[in-house]
Amino acid sequence: MRFGVQIGALDWVALRDTAQMAEGLGFDAVYFPDHLVHEGPERSRTDLPAYDPIVQAAVVAEATRRVRVGHLVLCNLFRHPAVTARSLATLDALSGGRALAGLGTGWTETEFRMTGLPFPDIATRLRMLDEALACLAGLWGEGPFSFQGEFYRFRDATLLPRPVQRPRPPILLGGGGRGLLRLAAKHADALNIIGAVGRRGYISLAGVGKLGDDPFRAKVRFVREEAARLGRDPRAIAISNVTFTTVVAASPADAAETAGRFAAMLGTSRDAIRRAPLFLIGTAEECVAEIRRRARDWEVEEVVIAFAGEEMLRRFGTEVLPRV
Repeated sequence: MRFGVQIGALDWVALRDTAQMAEGLGFDAVYFPDHLVHEGPERSRTDLPAYDPIVQAAVVAEATRRVRVGHLVLCNLFRHPAVTARSLATLDALSGGRALAGLGTGWTETEFRMTGLPFPDIATRLRMLDEALACLAGLWGEGPFSFQGEFYRFRDATLLPRPVQRPRPPILLGGGGRGLLRLAAKHADALNIIGAVGRRGYISLAGVGKLGDDPFRAKVRFVREEAARLGRDPRAIAISNVTFTTVVAASPADAAETAGRFAAMLGTSRDAIRRAPLFLIGTAEECVAEIRRRARDWEVEEVVIAFAGEEMLRRFGTEVLPRV
């Protein structure tokens, strides 16, 4: 099992210190989201700063020596594939070959309405991401790259530097809809499964509640079947699980109380919350058991926790991570 931490709105000093702490605790990767605004369920907004995730990744790459550095996930609509290819190749060089290329279609409609950036329907965004992934592979190849697509065009393009990792950094896709899962079956080395938010354009509480035990397993099964249909080794795609709410509780009673609050909010049971992919709530022993269950039942190879302060990061790193 590998472990990552996703870090959002930390200033540069705190970011450097947190990344070094995560590396010292044994985490395997540090990830960053890619948003122009931070938006929670039902379009709730915060006043947290939305830093440039490429710059954040560069800070962490320079401050660490072992952890992988990447994104959950870069929004394809924010950058032309040439810009993405250059940024990630630069990050790979800066980190000595530790970059992870995490991409997604983009989903937070508010960001596009706010800025006037085009926000096509989900089918179009999926076709754009499909082309972008093909372009990244071509731009990172050995020779001049030409491509004539629906959205992107290249003619004898050569971008230097090329990535340190050959033939390319690992591709991580994030999402949960059938279209994204098909792209993962075609392109991805790893898939981080969340609820299907691309079509809706925001996180709904109802949608959060729908991503439970059985739906997660169904998504894993679907991407494996699609990969086999395309002639790929279905096991070549590592399954990643991000827990946006992680609580290492002091006692079983505290864990039950916390799970109960979320269950009431989502209209479900405590047990369902504690088995839901987006949550990890329990004592250290219960968290260890649940992660082992996810590895066994969901084929999860990586758990990524959302950073929620140094205390929780340290508790997870000392009480849970070494025991899985």
